[in-house]
Amino acid sequence: MRGFIALLAGAVFGAGLAISDMNNPARVLGFLDLAGNWDPTLMFVMGGALLVALPLFQWALRKQNKPLLAKRFYLPLSVQIDKKLILGAVLFGIGWGLVGYCPGPAIASLAHGYLEVVLFITAMLVGAKFHQWQTRAR
Repeated sequence: MRGFIALLAGAVFGAGLAISDMNNPARVLGFLDLAGNWDPTLMFVMGGALLVALPLFQWALRKQNKPLLAKRFYLPLSVQIDKKLILGAVLFGIGWGLVGYCPGPAIASLAHGYLEVVLFITAMLVGAKFHQWQTRAR
């Protein structure tokens, strides 16, 4: 059942990305182009997502003892802003600004079969594996 719910949630997320055209890197790059031809559509998609997600998360954390399909809520344990967090955010932002993809839209865009998407996903997986290897080495 959990696998089906995860698949359903991923399909809804991917459909939302496709319907809003947020799996199109030109949309993202247009949003980041403040000095040129700025495209505010990403701001409206993010705002709409926050309008739905924030109240539901607040309700779930206040009213539910645990999620429907898990033993407990898995929330971040640390709230500190450290060097690792800042470096990760900077690297994410640079990658996002260079190519216009972040992980969710990139995975949804695999359906198009574009080589640049496959290269992005490959680089993302290599980076994740490198981080995992580096973390274990410590």
